[in-house]
Amino acid sequence: MSHSQVDLKGKTVMITGASRGIGRAIATRIASHGGNLVLAARTPQPLEELVGHLKDKYGIQAIGVPTDVGKLDDLKNLVDMAKARFKQIDVLINVAGRSSQYLFHQQPIEELEMLANTNYLGYVRLIRLVVPDMVARKNGHIISVVSGSTLCDPIPRTFLTYSSLKMGLRAFLKGLFWEMREHNIKVTSLLPGVVASDLTDHLKDVAKEQRDRLMDPNAVADMVSFALSVPANSCPLELAVINQLTTWTKPVIDYQQTQAK
Repeated sequence: MSHSQVDLKGKTVMITGASRGIGRAIATRIASHGGNLVLAARTPQPLEELVGHLKDKYGIQAIGVPTDVGKLDDLKNLVDMAKARFKQIDVLINVAGRSSQYLFHQQPIEELEMLANTNYLGYVRLIRLVVPDMVARKNGHIISVVSGSTLCDPIPRTFLTYSSLKMGLRAFLKGLFWEMREHNIKVTSLLPGVVASDLTDHLKDVAKEQRDRLMDPNAVADMVSFALSVPANSCPLELAVINQLTTWTKPVIDYQQTQAK
């Protein structure tokens, strides 16, 4: 597929988790397609640097809005700022997520609500804020990074809370696809394998051969380009790109190594 097939000139694309890893790769790709950007991330400085870089390099319009997707007020502010600047949101790309790897009986109980607010409600609430305008216009595309771990049964050890929330998210998005189809709105879920990103790069002790199995964030950006390139009368419901050398039956990243950091 040629990325040049995708023309987003004059379109506004909102991306969460945009300042690093997968989100940054997707933001860069959308800018290369000519799309204007509303970028959200928790940390203001890298966000502003990315906004400046993409505006300069691709000649697009872009704003950065510091946002914690786990907080409803932050999401409302994000959508308000986007509409104030660009009037409408044509494509929403949900990327922001927070990983946590523990055997369940050892997982800090305070983390459970944070993981639910970020990895499930962060997506569902933002879609709820954005989708009524799309329904009114009879146009829009919602793309969400879910998780390749949702393809596993049972889900991988030490990721029970994280992956079960992503299972719920995947089920929600599949149902949303059927509801939104009647309004000419596309809903696409991305199920990537383990990507070399913010979620994994704090694991200093991961051996090189394990690192080599991790996917490049651009593999996920390729999935986004593909989703946006198909004809108007078709919609990729789910796209899965999984590491060729990874078994999901045990943790891709060994739990013991994460404790040694």
